[in-house]
Amino acid sequence: MDADLIKLVNKLQDTFANLGGELDMPQLAVVGSQSAGKSSVLETIVGRDFLPRGSGIVTRRPLVLQLIHTPVPEPKPGQPEPTYTEWGQFLHIDKRFTDFDEIRREIEQETFRVAGQNKGISKLPIHLRIYSPDVLDLTLVDLPGLTKIPVGDQPSDIERQIRSLVLDYISKPNCVVLAVSAANVDLANSESLKLARSVDPQGRRTIGVLTKLDLMDAGTNALDILTGRVYPLKLGFIGVVCRSQQDINASKSLQDALESEAEFFRSHPAYRNIAHKNGTKYLAKSLNQVLMNHIRDKLPDMKARLNTLMGQAQQELNSFGDAAIYGDQNQQGALVLRLMTQFARDFVASIEGTSVDISTKELSGGARIYYIFNDVFGTALASIDATHNLDNQDIRTAIRNSTGPRPSLFVPEIAFDLLVKPQIKMLEAPSLRCVELVYEELVKICHNCTSAELQRFPRLHAQLVEVVSELLRERLGPTTEYTQSLIDIQTAYINTNHPAFISGSAVAAQQAATAPPPKQEPRRPSSVASVNGVTSQEDEEETSEEVNGITGVAPRDTRSVSSTVHERSRTIGAAAGEALNGSRRPASPKPQQHHHHTIRPHSHSQGQAGAPGTAKETFLNYFFGQNGPGPLAGASVERAATGVAVTPIGRDISGGDPALHSGLMAGKRSLEGNNAAFDMRSLGKHIEAASDGGPQLTMREEMETNLIRSLITSYFNIVRQTIQDLVPKAVMHFLVNNTSQQVQNRLVAALYKPDLFAQLLNEDEALVAERTRVKALLDAYKEAFRTLSEVTLKST
Repeated sequence: MDADLIKLVNKLQDTFANLGGELDMPQLAVVGSQSAGKSSVLETIVGRDFLPRGSGIVTRRPLVLQLIHTPVPEPKPGQPEPTYTEWGQFLHIDKRFTDFDEIRREIEQETFRVAGQNKGISKLPIHLRIYSPDVLDLTLVDLPGLTKIPVGDQPSDIERQIRSLVLDYISKPNCVVLAVSAANVDLANSESLKLARSVDPQGRRTIGVLTKLDLMDAGTNALDILTGRVYPLKLGFIGVVCRSQQDINASKSLQDALESEAEFFRSHPAYRNIAHKNGTKYLAKSLNQVLMNHIRDKLPDMKARLNTLMGQAQQELNSFGDAAIYGDQNQQGALVLRLMTQFARDFVASIEGTSVDISTKELSGGARIYYIFNDVFGTALASIDATHNLDNQDIRTAIRNSTGPRPSLFVPEIAFDLLVKPQIKMLEAPSLRCVELVYEELVKICHNCTSAELQRFPRLHAQLVEVVSELLRERLGPTTEYTQSLIDIQTAYINTNHPAFISGSAVAAQQAATAPPPKQEPRRPSSVASVNGVTSQEDEEETSEEVNGITGVAPRDTRSVSSTVHERSRTIGAAAGEALNGSRRPASPKPQQHHHHTIRPHSHSQGQAGAPGTAKETFLNYFFGQNGPGPLAGASVERAATGVAVTPIGRDISGGDPALHSGLMAGKRSLEGNNAAFDMRSLGKHIEAASDGGPQLTMREEMETNLIRSLITSYFNIVRQTIQDLVPKAVMHFLVNNTSQQVQNRLVAALYKPDLFAQLLNEDEALVAERTRVKALLDAYKEAFRTLSEVTLKST
């Protein structure tokens, strides 16, 4: 029965080594420093030379050595005797090795294959079974020798690697530690005992082995150690004498070595009284008994552990599903329909946030769509400046181009429409990008909707993803087109009657009107004024008051109409002369001085017209009609002041107003005095200069520009708020909700076809292999549990 226990453990060990089981098997682990004699002890126990030898690290992979006692079969009558009675067999190769030198070479080659050609180590064990009539049933694990300093091409952290490997084995409670130490070295320096004490402080599962007793100094012995008086161990110390290197070189047989060892203990004065408790044969018997007792003690724990492992293996096997694929098409169709329904539910649940597996680490599903709407899209729209790409020259050019050849009394509405539409178009790019981001998120949700059962069928999962992706692509086009149409709708009709725009534009206009006028340089004396007989000071005052008359400031003094017309004609002539002379001098209004040669503007209220001019009553009253528009004559005066020469159409200059005629002639004489040719070439130069942007903005142009800019900003903000509200709604309606509603029907229509069932239910090869392994492991657990139960009953 005891032999059956060890054979059972060996069988379980082989099974779990192949299948990757986690059962902690009772075993003996051989631990010792390099050159402590571990390999010699194992070879002496086996009775064969089969382990690699050499300097440095020789054992670089754990060697699980299973010794199986096989009695010599009696030859049957008429049959030849067997040619061999001992052989070895590796777990990684299906072959019997009768030559033990060949076993040594196979160990070296397998070590090189996994651990490499250098002196590195590997935790992957080599499994070797030796069948012999001369061995006892025993299982040992030969571990790499402990070292301190790397030698040659050994890794720099070789000590740490070996200690970690050894501790992985001896830390298990079911492992018995065979601590090998050399007797010719002080026991206090034994690395094997030190490491064994770290995992077994009480010394309950440690066996001490003393080697090289014959090499101790004369007059010294290890009797106190062997009798347990120096370092007590529950399983005690056993002394052995192995072959020396000289004996190995002289090809001394192991049988002769065993006889020499027995003679040494019988004849040694210190050891002859304990000779029967030392030696390799006694060590093998003791290890066999210790292992069987250890297995017997650990049977209840092994059964409990097997119960746990069987439950885990059964649960894992259930997750892979049944291995048999249904042959009936009705059953296959029911399976396909159930899987695609679950896929559609998971897709919708991820969007709505009702999924069972909701992540707490990052946003997922519908939460990411909300993040796109609120943070990504909202931030992108908020970062757009309504007029960042419009400079003052562009706005002035648009105002001029929108009036054509006609003069403008007010800021033209066509210029506002012309400028605001391209700005609204800037909202199109972030809106379309919002649609793309939501589409990409839906595709990602689709790929993540996979259950453990659906993973069994990769082709079915791929087809489900493809069908939903195609549906999303179909909905992407209408969503994009509608989003573009939202922008086109906003540019198709500029609704200036919007309440928010009216209030916003009024505030913007008020800000533009109350802005301080730019500083203006003092005017230089003009030759035109001297020609007309009017001093420069008088000309400035009259021109200033004419401008004030246009903008709605009522002069304090009045005069007769005839004198007013006469002075107006004279002033226009002077202004025209200045225009032809090329001097554009902005008017400098002086509210403190009011010349009596002014033209009163038309007013709805005489009292209001006579009130002093204020900031609101200058530019805005002119444009928004509070005091009525200024007269055409006033507008002509202002255009003359800005450098535009105006000739009344249909009037004869020679027979017209004398003052106007004298002003024009003075301007002509001024041009001739400056040697400027008044021809088409000079006029072309003026046109080119105007096309290039012209000089600095006048006060009126600056106010018009600021007003247009404020109106654009106000209307752009209205459209931005509308787009920020409508685009997410359009995406949800055309793309998200539509896909969620149609995904189930689309999957059934595309994939629920009997001729596709077999192809869709084709399982993954890796999953099939893993399920086969887990099933075999579960069967091994069940068989081991059944065997352990029988052994327990027999032992009781």
